[in-house]
Amino acid sequence: MDRPKISIVVSAYNIENYIANCMESVIKQSYKNLEIIAIDDGSTDGTYKVLENYAKRDDRVKIIRHEQNVGLSATRNTGINLATSDYI
Repeated sequence: MDRPKISIVVSAYNIENYIANCMESVIKQSYKNLEIIAIDDGSTDGTYKVLENYAKRDDRVKIIRHEQNVGLSATRNTGINLATSDYI
């Protein structure tokens, strides 16, 4: 039996110094059938650049960038709407 795919939505806004720890934690999960949707919510620091590096490194990572900050709820909804897995 195949293990179901799970989408993980990561919302990020100006957390350049912390996003790598978050992404490392998600990527290193023992459950591997993951879709990782990382949304940069209009950050003005290097958050998006860090996310780009993870997307290059792991094909399970998809990144989206909001040009302007729209807030946590809208950012999570973006991820939920893009999810293609069995569970979020």
